[in-house]
Order: sequence, then structure tokens, then C-alpha cells
Amino acid sequence: MKLSIMTFPLVLLLLCSSAGILIAQNNSEKPCSSPEARQFDFWIGEWSLSWTSKDGKNEEGMNTITQIYGGCVIKEDFKNPHSNFAGMSISTYSVAEKKWKQTWVDNNGSYLDFAGGFSNDRMILERKAQMKGKEFLQRMQWYNITAKSLDWNWERSDDSGKTWTVIWKIHYTRKS
Repeated sequence: MKLSIMTFPLVLLLLCSSAGILIAQNNSEKPCSSPEARQFDFWIGEWSLSWTSKDGKNEEGMNTITQIYGGCVIKEDFKNPHSNFAGMSISTYSVAEKKWKQTWVDNNGSYLDFAGGFSNDRMILERKAQMKGKEFLQRMQWYNITAKSLDWNWERSDDSGKTWTVIWKIHYTRKS
């Protein structure tokens, strides 16, 4: 079938209209409502944090976790008022990759990107990192998850994930 110059705009209009209908139909379903996209909901809320510093001191902080953009994004606001350390993360479930993705930034100029998922009652996100030419892995684990508390670890592996060292362990207690 040969299209004349006069029928081309009509065909283009029909194609665009069809695509618009499909998009509208897909958007009429609740985006980010799959069970996988709800796996981080346990983290949403106001949290009091406690941990022991490297020099043995008891430290405290706050973390506010909210849902934004129609529940498709989890936003974290972390504050340690004693050291003035603050940071935030944005997390979302990538349907295409079937993984959670998180980006962290803070007032020390850090930018970290993680990927992972929920398995065996733990949320685990990890990344490859490099320092002074040496590659290693970093990961975060959320575990011991209940309605009122959870534990979080920052960990490092220098042997491609065979063994992990806990660098920082935080206990979360829900405020609200």
C-alpha cells in the first residue's frame, strides 16, 4: 500500500491516538502497586537511630522515610545532629531490571548507587566501589524487620562477596 502525502498525516494521527489510548489504559492501573514495588514499605516512617561509634561511644540520629511520586519512590532523610552529618537517598523498584535501585548523596559530597532486592527476610542493596585503584563491594542490609524496629548494616567485601565485614550497624526504633 502506497501512502500519499495527504494520507500520511492521518495515519500518523491514528498511530499517536492509539499509543495515547494504550498509555492511558496502563496509567489507569495503579503504578508501582506490584508486590515487588512494595517491598521497601517496611522502612516508611519516622525513626530514632542508635549505634556504637568506632571509638565505643553511643551515637544517635534520625531518619525520616517517605513515599513520594504516587508511592513509586521512597525518599530517605538521614540526620546525625551530633556530627552534623546529613544525607538522603531515593529508591525505586525498576520493573525492567527487576531490582531495587537506590542513589545516596550527603553533605560530605558522596554519591553512591546501589541495586538489589528483598530476599530471605532482608533487603540487600550493593554496589562495586573503588578506592586507590582497589575494587571492592559495599552493601547495605535491612534485617530483623518488625513493625517497631529493624537493624541496618553497612558492609564491605574485599573478596568479591565471599565474606563481609560490618563497618556500621544501626538499630532503628519507630517513632511513628
